[in-house]
Amino acid sequence: MAFMSTAFHTPPRWLRRVMLAALASWLTTAALAQGELPTKGARRVVFLAQDFRNGGITAVYRGFEQACRELGWTLSIVNGAGDRETIRRLFDQAAASGVDGIVLGGFDEDDITDRLVATPRPAPVLVGWHASSRIGPTPSLFTNVSTDPGAVAEMAAAFVTQSSSAHAGVVIFNDGRFDIANVKTLRMREALSRCARCELLAVEDVPISRAAKEMPAALESLHRRFGARWTHVLAINDVYMDSMHFPLSALGRRDIVGIAAGDGSGTALSRIRSGRSQQLATIAEPTGLHGWQLADELRRAFARQPPSGRVARPIAVTTELLRQLGKQEVDDGLPYRAEYRQQWFGGANADPASRSVLRQPPAPAETAERSGRPRD
Repeated sequence: MAFMSTAFHTPPRWLRRVMLAALASWLTTAALAQGELPTKGARRVVFLAQDFRNGGITAVYRGFEQACRELGWTLSIVNGAGDRETIRRLFDQAAASGVDGIVLGGFDEDDITDRLVATPRPAPVLVGWHASSRIGPTPSLFTNVSTDPGAVAEMAAAFVTQSSSAHAGVVIFNDGRFDIANVKTLRMREALSRCARCELLAVEDVPISRAAKEMPAALESLHRRFGARWTHVLAINDVYMDSMHFPLSALGRRDIVGIAAGDGSGTALSRIRSGRSQQLATIAEPTGLHGWQLADELRRAFARQPPSGRVARPIAVTTELLRQLGKQEVDDGLPYRAEYRQQWFGGANADPASRSVLRQPPAPAETAERSGRPRD
């Protein structure tokens, strides 16, 4: 099995304090409400990624990896590389291997729903990250972890609709393969329709997995079609912004402003932190927190308890916020690690390495290359 182990400038200064305080309060309250569940028992789990070129998926995986290490679980990772048939094949392999749980990392549950009929019994527990436009339990998933995609989209669109420019000509980049992306696109379109100064010029459907190849030609075509009318880019993911700077510079269009409705990748944060990028902002998800939440949801399922029902708020990330945070990650100020340790271990604060070691199961030689490990 192909497994491997591990103008609306910036928001006001109080934004960081408000957002972090709200998230901290949410997690603390939820932890107390849920109480403690059994933690003992080694488990084998798989993180099946849609594509590790997506920085949000990589960041969630890293948080999940940390949590699995704490819990003493054996974690395997597989990369679908953005190909639906590959994802389906890898899911079949994972389900047949007898693992206890599988994380659907960034792809729609519909991609594998028909495979569930053939899944050996007992079937593994399935949890998802961005695996549905619906948050919480779904027909196929114990639960789907996500921020509200509609809220993410509206926060992104607000950087356009609340800007001081006399006119905003907007192009939206979407990946129509994913329900969650379509929800974001719909909500951004609705927000723009309520703005008298805003003009939606086009919605471009570019697969995330092909953005690096297709964006230069798409940007050149848009420049020819719309010229100076085009002022802003809204995108459902930071990946589109990764390939925007140089093509626009070559076209003499350093004036175009980009905002991403997710997910706060490391590359995007570095770009925004510099203050020299055409990407003004990203609406980041607390991806580290989501990784730990995925582990907690699996733990709850193993203990035959209901899903937690937790939904974190997205965070509008700008140059100002990142400079306030310094070297910290966007969600480093949140106490989720301590809260989950309190739930899982009753307040034990020992070095995680003393409790468990993340182990790599034997893998065929052709899958053991480090080139499969997620990178920024």
